[in-house]
Amino acid sequence: MLKNMALAVVGASVITLGIGNAIQAVTLEVVASNLDSPRGLTFGADGALYVTEAGRGGAGPCIPSFIPGEEACYGPTGALTRIQTGTVERVVTGLPSLAINGTDVNGPSDIAFDSTGQPYVLVGLGSNPANRSVLGVPDFGKLLKIDALEGGSSWTAIADVAGFEATNNPDGGEVDSNPYAFLIQGNAAYVADAGGNDLLKVNLSDGGISLESVFEERLVPFMGSEIPMQSVPTSVALGPDGALYVGQLTGFPFPEGGARIYRIGDDGTPEVYAEGFTTIADLNFDDDGNLYVLEYSTNGGPSLSGGGALIRYAPNGTRTTLLADGLTNPTAFTLGPDGDFYIANKGFVAGQGEVVRYNPQGSTSVPEPTTIFGLLAIATTGATSRLLRQ
Repeated sequence: MLKNMALAVVGASVITLGIGNAIQAVTLEVVASNLDSPRGLTFGADGALYVTEAGRGGAGPCIPSFIPGEEACYGPTGALTRIQTGTVERVVTGLPSLAINGTDVNGPSDIAFDSTGQPYVLVGLGSNPANRSVLGVPDFGKLLKIDALEGGSSWTAIADVAGFEATNNPDGGEVDSNPYAFLIQGNAAYVADAGGNDLLKVNLSDGGISLESVFEERLVPFMGSEIPMQSVPTSVALGPDGALYVGQLTGFPFPEGGARIYRIGDDGTPEVYAEGFTTIADLNFDDDGNLYVLEYSTNGGPSLSGGGALIRYAPNGTRTTLLADGLTNPTAFTLGPDGDFYIANKGFVAGQGEVVRYNPQGSTSVPEPTTIFGLLAIATTGATSRLLRQ
């Protein structure tokens, strides 16, 4: 576990970047650093910002990873961290974590509170659920109810998301589960399983799970032909119309411009709401109906290289890049009560993660083209996944 988790006190940094002939002045402030693979984050009723740390794995037991010859090894290094009034502290520790040599980490992936202030944490897996018996750690792939936020390792598993994949395998592909994001509405949690390629509904009272929607693979160009690409849903948001919206990372070959946002219809059918994005990590609506989209990598490609981006998608379809520099493999964001954006940055390397604050006031944003030609350029580059599912 990290011994130094200090609030950054160096103040704000100003980044200037050129986009075409435009200049964008961006102010980012690091509010927490030295985090172990930060993921989902949200504000609690106490005004504090809470962020899940997927951890850094440990000495084992280990299971085969998606990298040939490499193993993902367990350690109780996941955590839930609170950022409040200049203090950064881990308020829940000992959560399960899997990592490949300290990188490519899966563990606590998201945090949400219900209407009573009860916190819940979603724990990822990124493997066949049967491998949990090898690890001897049953809480991978589950939704947990946190017992207290004052230190210690006390929680109750209420829903086995990975177990649902093992029993039902809704997309009909390989059995694989990686619960990555969720939101709570009333007495239900809606969970995006990036490995299972589906959206699930969890009853918070009894832990019952039902299928809300399935995201099918589709053919995409690759090296002069077409190959099937998995959806890999990584985010779920409630729209101003009361519908659920889901963003996809996409799987191999991670084409530039290949990620879509789906609106879930009343019958559970996913309908394309917007497309032309690249490796979506998170999304959320504001009170004016604007949809904000966080891209993990703007390039896609073999190593998912390139910085991330924060994009605003207006109700009329206009896209504006708000932030196109200063982000390195961001994994999630939330809108703060102060109107600022709080972003989990450097989200897949232990010890290097951070939470940054972006104030859009005074920054010059850059509108993007809205024509089909400007939005749907598909890059046919291969990749080996560093994120979620291969």
